[in-house]
Amino acid sequence: MSDPSGRTLRLDLHNHTRGSWDCLSDPEALLEAARSKGIDRIGITDHNCIEVALEMHDRFPDQVIPGEEVKTKEGIDVIGLFIKTEIPKGTPAEETCRLIREDGGIVYLPHPFASGKGGGGRFAEALAPLVDIVEVFNARMHPGRLNDPAEELAVSHNRLKGAGSDAHTLREIGGAWVEVPFHDNRPEDLLGALAHGRIHGRTAPIWIHLASTWAKVHKMLPGLG
Repeated sequence: MSDPSGRTLRLDLHNHTRGSWDCLSDPEALLEAARSKGIDRIGITDHNCIEVALEMHDRFPDQVIPGEEVKTKEGIDVIGLFIKTEIPKGTPAEETCRLIREDGGIVYLPHPFASGKGGGGRFAEALAPLVDIVEVFNARMHPGRLNDPAEELAVSHNRLKGAGSDAHTLREIGGAWVEVPFHDNRPEDLLGALAHGRIHGRTAPIWIHLASTWAKVHKMLPGLG
């Protein structure tokens, strides 16, 4: 449902919590940090885990988009938004896209030109026709210019454009967002709103990746905490 007053929402579509193996963020604290920065709705997209996202969506249905960032067989990431069933790590990318759709979700392609987790763009052209949204601004992309070919990919394939902080710490939330018309928090309404979205973002300092490294060590050696 749109708002006749012209009200808009700020969406940060790609974020992590302690449900991810490389993040320690408390999910409620993440949501509160988002609110404090003027973000109205966040995607919780933990690595290969949907439990936290579903729980937070149940508790905050208007403020949380549930999702999962799946590490596919090819070693790249594909995000399913609004899915209800966890997709196993190692599922091939094309099958991941199919499973997301079968579960009533939205296929979101994050950081397609990142080295490693994006395959350096090697899978971008093949996957673009299978996705709904291309992430054209990821605040953790280094160098930031690697967001540019993602924008070109979205345009050339007529895909919707998304943005996310990819936050692994509370301070990162709100580093990137999409401003869209007000809408209900449902898959079909998000797609309609993104057709009128405006992308905003800034690249996080490169040292922020040290926080993810610390989270990995902390979880492997919990006695450190």
